[in-house]
Amino acid sequence: MSSALPTADMFADETRRLAALHALALLDSEPEREFDALVALAADMLSCPTAMLTLVDTDRLWIKASTSGEQSEIARDVGMCTQTIRGSDPLVIDDLALDPRFDANPMVAARDGLRFYAGAPIHAVDGEGERHAIGALCVVDTTPRSMSDAGRRALQHLATLAETTIAARAAASKALEIATTADRQAAALARQDRIFRQAERMAAFGSWRVDFADDRLEWSDGVYHIYGLPMSVRPTMTTAMDFYPPHARAEIDAGLARAIETGEPLDIEVDFTTAQGEQRRVRVMGECEGRGEGGKPAALVGVFQDVTERHALELTLRRTADTDSLTGIANRAAFDRALDAAMLRAHRQGTPLLLALIDLDGFKAINDTLGHTAGDDVLRGVGRVLEAPWLKGSFAARLGGDEFAVIVEDPGLAASMGHVCRRLEETLRFPIAMGGLAMVSAGTVGVAMLDQDCHTTRDFVHRADTILYQAKRERVGERRRSAA
Repeated sequence: MSSALPTADMFADETRRLAALHALALLDSEPEREFDALVALAADMLSCPTAMLTLVDTDRLWIKASTSGEQSEIARDVGMCTQTIRGSDPLVIDDLALDPRFDANPMVAARDGLRFYAGAPIHAVDGEGERHAIGALCVVDTTPRSMSDAGRRALQHLATLAETTIAARAAASKALEIATTADRQAAALARQDRIFRQAERMAAFGSWRVDFADDRLEWSDGVYHIYGLPMSVRPTMTTAMDFYPPHARAEIDAGLARAIETGEPLDIEVDFTTAQGEQRRVRVMGECEGRGEGGKPAALVGVFQDVTERHALELTLRRTADTDSLTGIANRAAFDRALDAAMLRAHRQGTPLLLALIDLDGFKAINDTLGHTAGDDVLRGVGRVLEAPWLKGSFAARLGGDEFAVIVEDPGLAASMGHVCRRLEETLRFPIAMGGLAMVSAGTVGVAMLDQDCHTTRDFVHRADTILYQAKRERVGERRRSAA
């Protein structure tokens, strides 16, 4: 069966939907870091090899961003996202080959073709304030799979973040356009000023301009509002920079110098503190205007935007992507990054580093006897044990199933490998009861010390794993001898 859809009947007003899409100037645009970061985050959070942000045009589906790094297009009646934008909720298909809408689709029927798809529609608001579905944020895999309710919610949140990013991009682009052409549009200045002030209030941004002839800095109302300063204050570059922490100040100075020297546009996102002491996150964009004596720009003009809420949402989603949902400690992906960084620090600074791998003893028996609810309680209990104060900030992670790991960097703990091993095994031994039955949860620990000749995380994990399974074999032998 073909997956082609009667596009003329898909929307009550396809013309207005396409107009809303084309007004964004996203089609056939260059790659942008915000969207590249968004699809990378989607792939990480949903554990899929490929994530994409697509835009549904008249007769094509254009891929704005993809974890493959390539921008391309396919026929509209072939892409699954054409179906996604017909609804308001995420579209999740566990096995495309079993879905009559897509079983004959060339991307599914091909050798090693797509088997799993999950996408959420992305909307944009037109000039009349109406929302239109313009594309989708989706993840795909060549292997059938399922998606939990948490995964669906995460996909919907990511689609909302994409909509916010698109809206902010559109507002910032409009503001920058107005800022750079204001001097040449005197006849329409009053009308444009009203539009600009409305855009400032909607998107929490303002415009600025630095005139190099007299070092004069000008701000719009929106910039004063973000700074938290009264409009009676005359801004200078010195006072403006005082609201940034030192590292952000250095980044802006470098960006301004580069823009003046090369003409390259300025686009920086940094930390910021308001006049009232509130910690914010801001985006500074600008470009050169005109040319003065010696070929240097006559001025820099740009926009200043408060992106605190969007930045906080990104951080929250990133933390969610790094956390095991059951135990609340780090997951395997976060562990891999943390171990690599810890090994790098240990080698550079000559400090000790321990890696403890943990395998729960008899976990299957607990699941089989007391049920999976009791098993989940055991896993959560292990998570709490591995975050105990005596471990002094060690990095704990669930690697999967009943396997855990602890990265120990504290010099005092790292100097006593045997003590760490024994105390972990002691604290991992705790009772668990369900339905009138009781059992004891326990774990075997394998601890390895980082050597100078160990430079890869794979080798370090292998060393600890070897010690762990030697300990498990010895424990099994002890139980057999005791039974005899």
